[in-house]
Amino acid sequence: MNIRIIPRLDIKGPNLVKGIQMEGLRILGKPEDFASQYYEQGADELFYIDIVASLYGRNSLLEIISKTSKKIFIPLTVSGGLRTIEDVRNALNAGADKVALNTAAIKNPNLISDLSNQFGSSTIVVSIEAKKNDNSYEAYTDNGREKTGKDAIRWASEAVDLGAGEVIVTSVDHEGTGKGFDLDLVSDITNSVTVPVVACGGAGNKNHAFEVAKYSNASGIGIGSMFHYDLVSKRKIEARDENSYESHLKMERGYSNVQATSLKKTKEYLFENGLTSREI
Repeated sequence: MNIRIIPRLDIKGPNLVKGIQMEGLRILGKPEDFASQYYEQGADELFYIDIVASLYGRNSLLEIISKTSKKIFIPLTVSGGLRTIEDVRNALNAGADKVALNTAAIKNPNLISDLSNQFGSSTIVVSIEAKKNDNSYEAYTDNGREKTGKDAIRWASEAVDLGAGEVIVTSVDHEGTGKGFDLDLVSDITNSVTVPVVACGGAGNKNHAFEVAKYSNASGIGIGSMFHYDLVSKRKIEARDENSYESHLKMERGYSNVQATSLKKTKEYLFENGLTSREI
């Protein structure tokens, strides 16, 4: 199985942003600029998520999707503010290859079936934001803000039964901390479904990518801070507020755990340790 390395780009308005555990967001720059760099480094796919779209009931990704898809020729998954068949159709027409649903699917699970029947299951992804509560995981919405009362593992299985062709799972507890992925969470999800699973939340070094691929059966790895900070620190991207972002990293608890590492070096590390991925 080829491991897919997927840069995760959290978007607010026209900007790429990043925080710790989905809070304390800082502007990094334009998402299309980062996307171009990742494409050149051999990214297998890209994941765009409008992190406030569902909260404010809007969908502002279409222009960014269109700009990206004209220059980058790898699969693009988009999420945020997709509530109807028409929303999904517009995203696909703008250049997205897959759409990921969270809030809308929680509120109306049958939307998964409707979209799968309309566009094919390989196009429909369910995105799960999970927090650990005692010995179980609960699914959250609205960028990890709102409890749903749904068990995240059972919800993944239900979503696949309804027609989802892929699951993206983000550990809210680990997201942005650089302490590694929640291997138990990812393993529980992969063991409960028969479709590809993308693990997000916690990558701080290239060995974390190796661990989640090796020990959880995830077929894709979503990475944000580690890659973004590499581009900003090497001045390959002129961050809109670079000093603010670097100061933010140094002040936050996640900074000491995040080793700025390029996508290319991460893929090379996986190859060296016996895992396969698309050649650069």
